[in-house]
Amino acid sequence: MTKFSPHHPDKFFQVRVHVHVLGELKGLTAVCAGYELKQWRDKQLAGHLIKWLPEFALTYSELSAIKGYNAADLIAKAARSVYLSDKYKKRGEIGELLLHVVCREVFETYPAITKYFYKDSSNNTVKGFDAVHVIVTKTGLELWLGESKFYKEIGQAISAAVKDLAAHTNRDYMRSEFVTVRNMLDRSWPYAAQLEKLIHPNVPLNEIFEAVCIPVLLTYESDTVAAYDEVSDEFKRAFEKEVNAHYQTFSQKNPLKNIRVHLFLFPAKDKQKLLDEFDSRLKKCQAII
Repeated sequence: MTKFSPHHPDKFFQVRVHVHVLGELKGLTAVCAGYELKQWRDKQLAGHLIKWLPEFALTYSELSAIKGYNAADLIAKAARSVYLSDKYKKRGEIGELLLHVVCREVFETYPAITKYFYKDSSNNTVKGFDAVHVIVTKTGLELWLGESKFYKEIGQAISAAVKDLAAHTNRDYMRSEFVTVRNMLDRSWPYAAQLEKLIHPNVPLNEIFEAVCIPVLLTYESDTVAAYDEVSDEFKRAFEKEVNAHYQTFSQKNPLKNIRVHLFLFPAKDKQKLLDEFDSRLKKCQAII
């Protein structure tokens, strides 16, 4: 099988906690943006997210076609497909982009589709799972169907994620989502035929679920991140204690017993400032041409 390059922008996130056991139905990864000159790295993170826009919002064919002469056009197209609204403070696209990035950086997943290509309006929100990625294993494909929550309060993020996990794994929703994925597959993507076969309507859901992992990213404002201004040993201990407590809360409420769920936690300092920094850069990309 022809493989495509897994290369992506240099890794930005610092993985502070990582528990991923093969065969287990649950796992945890907690990532950190870190500090620079006593400041939380929101500006640097916003810039890093922008670098991922082409892969996040363009099809495999478009991404493969980027050349020197059309790079600006495609970067602007990717930026415009995210949203054009000035009312970005309650939008969830940055959470979906963060999910895409952490999956790629930590597990080197391959994005299978981009729903942003099919939006009929730039300011519409995308329905369904927030990420559709795969991991190529020796026995076939692992299908990663992601959920992201970008909240101020971790309790609200956990509650919203748990609600969606229950709703998005019932038979009708999953079958509908698989139809959408099959319709959106770029046939030039090297794993298109393999994924289409995996989620074919004739394959029982219980067999599909054996190859499914649901990555859940919860971004929230962290007391620990706000209390420090450098990555000290004390910070690392406090960070680990905080994320493990939230992991236990999530695990107790997780309604899925037969589908693997991997929890990503991204404790942030200031949600609104990160949104502002990202929006400022996004609009500059939209105005390239």
